[in-house]
Amino acid sequence: MPKNPKIKSVLIIGSGPIVIGQACEFDYSGSQSIRSLKEEGIEVTLINSNPATIMTDPSLADNVYLKPLTTKSIREILEAHPNIDAVLPTMGGQTALNLCIEADEKGIWEDHNVEMIGVDIAAINITEDREQFRELMGKIGVDMAPQATATSFLKGKEIAQKFGFPLCIRSSFTLGGAGASIVYKEEDFDDLLATGLEISPIHEVMIDKAMMGWKEYELELLRDANDNVVIVCSIENMDPMGIHTGDSITVAPAMTLSDSTFQKMRDLAIKMMRSIGDFEGGCNVQFAVSPDENEDIIAIEINPRVSRSSALASKATGYPIAKIATKLALGYNLDELNNQVTGNTSALFEPTLDYVIVKIPRFNFDKFEGCDRTLGLQMKAVGEVMGIGRSFQEALHKATQSLEIKRNGLGADGKEETHYDTIISKLTHASWDRVFTIYDAIKAGISLKKIYDITKIDMWYLKQYEELFALECEISKHKLDNLPKALLLEAKQKGYGDRQIAHMLGCLESEVYNKRDELNINRVYKLVDTCAAEFAASTPYYYSTFENTMTLANGQPYADNESVVTDKKKVVVLGSGPNRIGQGIEFDYCCVHGVLAAKEAGYETIMINCNPETVSTDFDTADKLYFEPVFWEHIYDIIRHEKPEGVIVQLGGQTALKLAEKLEAYGIKIMGTSFEALDLAEDRGRFSDMLTSLDIPFPKFGIATNANEALDIADNLDFPILVRPSYVLGGQGMKIVINKEELEEHVVSLLRSIPGNKLLLDHYLDGAIEAEADAICDADGNVYIIGIMEHIEPCGVHSGDSNATLPPFNLGEFVIQQIKDHTKNIAIALKTVGLINIQFAIKDDTVYIIEANPRASRTVPFIAKAYGEPYVNYATKVMLGVNKVTDFKFNPQLKGYAIKQPVFSFNKFPNVDKKLGPEMKSTGEAILFIDNLKDDAFYELYSRRKMYLNK
Repeated sequence: MPKNPKIKSVLIIGSGPIVIGQACEFDYSGSQSIRSLKEEGIEVTLINSNPATIMTDPSLADNVYLKPLTTKSIREILEAHPNIDAVLPTMGGQTALNLCIEADEKGIWEDHNVEMIGVDIAAINITEDREQFRELMGKIGVDMAPQATATSFLKGKEIAQKFGFPLCIRSSFTLGGAGASIVYKEEDFDDLLATGLEISPIHEVMIDKAMMGWKEYELELLRDANDNVVIVCSIENMDPMGIHTGDSITVAPAMTLSDSTFQKMRDLAIKMMRSIGDFEGGCNVQFAVSPDENEDIIAIEINPRVSRSSALASKATGYPIAKIATKLALGYNLDELNNQVTGNTSALFEPTLDYVIVKIPRFNFDKFEGCDRTLGLQMKAVGEVMGIGRSFQEALHKATQSLEIKRNGLGADGKEETHYDTIISKLTHASWDRVFTIYDAIKAGISLKKIYDITKIDMWYLKQYEELFALECEISKHKLDNLPKALLLEAKQKGYGDRQIAHMLGCLESEVYNKRDELNINRVYKLVDTCAAEFAASTPYYYSTFENTMTLANGQPYADNESVVTDKKKVVVLGSGPNRIGQGIEFDYCCVHGVLAAKEAGYETIMINCNPETVSTDFDTADKLYFEPVFWEHIYDIIRHEKPEGVIVQLGGQTALKLAEKLEAYGIKIMGTSFEALDLAEDRGRFSDMLTSLDIPFPKFGIATNANEALDIADNLDFPILVRPSYVLGGQGMKIVINKEELEEHVVSLLRSIPGNKLLLDHYLDGAIEAEADAICDADGNVYIIGIMEHIEPCGVHSGDSNATLPPFNLGEFVIQQIKDHTKNIAIALKTVGLINIQFAIKDDTVYIIEANPRASRTVPFIAKAYGEPYVNYATKVMLGVNKVTDFKFNPQLKGYAIKQPVFSFNKFPNVDKKLGPEMKSTGEAILFIDNLKDDAFYELYSRRKMYLNK
């Protein structure tokens, strides 16, 4: 059936600010969905309060409402657009679904004659109400773990008495496993039950008999109105039941499942999907399988919407799930649609993979001092990375290299844990770094059987690890000059980095690289093509691997490289890697705009990134996508292969910026601001000399490399003192100290976690007002300030955690003029070409400089959305030398004020101190527009501004 002709205008509900459990994978899905609707000539209206994402960019939807996600906002939008025919709520995670249900209960859709597409309320209610879901599964003959529903404390106690321990408690209608827990001991039950009931919006929990040690799987499905179903991807959790899927290491396709059990699982998933109602679109089903020969299957849950895993499954298979799900919601059938990756196969064709995907979550426990770091049913990860390889081992290594936690891969980097008791403890209490601990355990001589008994991670995976360690032992017997070619090739095929091989051989990384070059062991690039190369794919989406070379008839060595280099002028944009606190989706927004601007300027664009949740890694954002770690070795090989004019490092946050020094050393051109200027801004001594020469004030400071130096500096500085490491993002390790004991303790702790770092000690301007400015500057010294923001909280709360107003609300003309003058003078002195962000502290009408960052900042997307101007597009064209700042007609539009409001995920860490300080803790942000300062929302923020300051 072709699309429903009645649907001409659709409302999409977004997922709001990023929180743990609901991150930018829904912005990726929503962005795809908007494009899918626009292809059909449908008008798209979007509501989403998140300014940091590409989804809320005016270039995507026809009407974008950056409003709070409430039914009041929905009513206002429907009154302003009476032509809206339908609402699509399945692209915005649990937030969008919950809002849609609330609007339905209030009769809003009925009042405005709006049809819900892509899902029906009955399906949502059945899957979210765990009691109804259990009854339905019983009816259709799908097994589940013994479970019962409790809507009161007393009922919960009765169930526990009947089932015995361990038990799982899961709250109904929550996000990211909020309120869920595993209860091992009776004495912990009362508190955890009370928490679960409290967190559920309907005060209901499901109590299950815990299936500890069972294997966990997910299937991603699509279904159309004709009841055609495709299973797009099977995902196996390397971790057994008991760890939230968002915190699990996952592998696609499933590795340890027998074919007959997989077929059974497919049949059950389709049966479940068909039983929950008539809806067209995406669906995610989770199962547990017993770890014995019987392979008994039980259903865990089904989500009748695009899920967190859909983004991963789309990137893993090259099958654009959200795009196709949107078309199905409009009435199309699967057999009427094409898969845009191959360009010539039907969307009813199930993907086949000739590679392996490994996803590893990224955590930020260091931001939540004193939190429980053990993983369980409540999700705690803030981001994720994905590695693609020809084998599980290669993909696993590439994923670990993508994490950006100062590891070079699984092991062989001198950072292994060697203490037996610590290893056993980390395996027993699932730790965030267990992916490395398994390798360490094997290295420490712990048997695979013991590791299996503790972790219940399938023996197949443990044997893969064992093989890797055996290879490390074999290589370590050699020196570089007598290392057999076959052994070096095997190490590369199994994903070991040159740095790791150098560590094994006791030589330099560059020597291993040169040896590889000499032996012709070079990376080749393969297409992610969804069909195991059975059909030609039309989208340039690549991963790297190593092949045995063949010898051609003319004696030339040959390896099949599917990435064909064109003779167009090219530019590489370095992505920002996994999301984390301090470096989130706003840098992905900048990267996407950078790519689009470079295309407009006539460049072939090449994107390098490893984050499966984002729009920058969509197969049709850049001209060529390399889904690879943002890790030097991989980047250098791509640059040697593609020979670009240069590399843009300003848009990918600290991740890309940190690679500038290497690029400079290897003679690779950095587009825009030079490495010299980037380094000058980070080197506090040289930067302060520059400020002194410009007669610009800054707080007194000193630089220390050890505790003694820090104590000496303190004698000249006056407390309070702000201590911070250099070259970090999101205020990592920053703290305000008020005496010498605190100073010494913090310095020792910092140098233990970041050895060899230079620590900056600033006199903290107590009671100062904080402000920041973003600007674009060109090579001729033309500077345009895109926005000045004043923080509502006092100086000392990290800028990412502050409520900030655009324009400033409380700074006099004299202060504003100083900010403008200082911004222009610093931008020119640093020879900035592109974007720069400068942070200020204002005390007694004097403006002091806190720091300058000559790159895209966290606030650029917010300012662009507030003023309705494409600032990253302009800045990129300036970096490329295509335009000067004076070429653009700036015309910012903002009535009243825009407030950037941070959003926190403290509910995942209930025992953590929630006070704010110089280290960033927010996971996302919302934008709030007010007409004037008399607005109640502003008054409330201003009255609470000093409440959270943590000295």
